[in-house]
Amino acid sequence: MLLPMLCYSSNYVPKASYYSTPDGMGTSSGACGYGVYGKDVNNGDVCTASRRLYKNGAACGACYQVRCKDKELCSEEGAKVVLTDSGEAHGTDFILTHRAYAKLAKQPYMAQHLFAKGVVEVEYRRVSCKYGGNLMVKVHEHSKNPHYLAIVVMNQGGATDILGVEVYEEETKEWISMRRAYGAVFDLWSPPSGDLKVRFLTSAGTETKWVESDNAVIPAEWKAGITIETDIQLS
Repeated sequence: MLLPMLCYSSNYVPKASYYSTPDGMGTSSGACGYGVYGKDVNNGDVCTASRRLYKNGAACGACYQVRCKDKELCSEEGAKVVLTDSGEAHGTDFILTHRAYAKLAKQPYMAQHLFAKGVVEVEYRRVSCKYGGNLMVKVHEHSKNPHYLAIVVMNQGGATDILGVEVYEEETKEWISMRRAYGAVFDLWSPPSGDLKVRFLTSAGTETKWVESDNAVIPAEWKAGITIETDIQLS
């Protein structure tokens, strides 16, 4: 039974390759803005994805089950990878870490044959991927209290896209939109003072909704580099 595939024409064939980095791992300078987290999350089973899957950053943290199509060499399960970067090489939809690419093979000794191919035809589907705890917010290193706040949204659950982020201003009783700077990074000049409640516009399948923490997420005395775990868990 084939996995549901995303196709854009009757002749379109998804493909995957692997990182050419010396260690075969992802990069800490990926388009999602995750830093080292983007290299190590999901036990290092991460990927760079094409622009159509990257969705201008909304799909950062997305989890995909990917498997290759050669029945002699490829496993039924394939690999579950987390999207942490955007890019394409040789017309691929996915560039996997060596660890994840090897999981495409039916048997460990068969992985060498897949590596020799360099690029393989694949099928894939979006899945939930429990690679962390609750949704987390990291105050970006470029933030400067009280003038400029940038946050990185992490642990979004794999099957959920983050479409927008807002913070609540207690004085005016209004939600203020943050700008998507790039990837999973959202920012705001002159943010409200005090503890900040944050809400997230999420999309999973055909459902789009706002979710928010029951408590303030970002403390009034926030500093660049801190990471806060919310009480929100996304699938």
